Amino acid sequence: MRMRNLVATLGVGALALTAVACGKDEPAASGGGGGNATDSCGELHKFTTASGVDVAGSPTFTKIKSAGKLTVGVKADQPNLGYKDANGKRCGFDIEVARMVSAGLGLDPDKIEYKEIPSANRETAIAGGEINYYVGTYSITDKRKKQVSFAGPYFIAGQDLLVRKDDTSMDAGKTALKGKKVCSATGSTPIQRVKDEGLTEASNISEFKTYSECVSQLLDQKVDALTTDDAILKGYAASAPDQLRVVGKPFSTEKYGIGLPLADKALRDKVNSILETSASDGTWKAIYDETLGKSGSDSTPPPLEKY
Repeated sequence: MRMRNLVATLGVGALALTAVACGKDEPAASGGGGGNATDSCGELHKFTTASGVDVAGSPTFTKIKSAGKLTVGVKADQPNLGYKDANGKRCGFDIEVARMVSAGLGLDPDKIEYKEIPSANRETAIAGGEINYYVGTYSITDKRKKQVSFAGPYFIAGQDLLVRKDDTSMDAGKTALKGKKVCSATGSTPIQRVKDEGLTEASNISEFKTYSECVSQLLDQKVDALTTDDAILKGYAASAPDQLRVVGKPFSTEKYGIGLPLADKALRDKVNSILETSASDGTWKAIYDETLGKSGSDSTPPPLEKY
């Protein structure tokens, strides 16, 4: 029942996102964290806001200080990753990373203004100054580096499979997909990989607008697996640990970074420093365990790729 409620909630969220696209969010209040993501967010991680922070040479930081607020682009339909509950509160690993960076920049993380930015509009939103930075399963690629800058990676994901908990027939990973019904988001990189590599027959491939629709199909036993980045899948698994699980045999590498304005090296270096500190002082592991870690899958902070 909890997972059914989540799917219903995400379905409404997807429709709202389509309708309002990049609509502004009110500054975040208390509440959040990984939570169950099925009904409402739990407690957010408690960060200590740094004092006396200055990022010399950063036009973005100067703009933030002048505006007196921080605007961050996020996603809202990925449980335990980037999620907005029915009360309008946000939680998940990406949200906590966004808040951690805010605190490291000397800005109260509870006063972030969030904007839901569709994937196709991320580069435009960053380059145009609509947001100060973006945190939302944003893969670092050479093509994107021509338009925006990246701090990180703060997480390394890989394409994997979400299956029903009692189904062990795909435990070998992608090589076990022949004859299986596979679902993913329409036009997504993961489902294209399934097609390109001929991992299952074309007649066994289902595509829907949202991943939550695939989750519903999986629970109804109309498909055998949902495939996308394992970070997203872990969120769904964490929300329904008695019904779903991640196979744990990733077959791609997706490095998630924090999207920043292209020419702002000073801010990129500062954000990388914040990420580096979080890895060494245990903060990264703490927020992971409070969110994505609830799926039962362990992880460690990846090495940064500074440039």
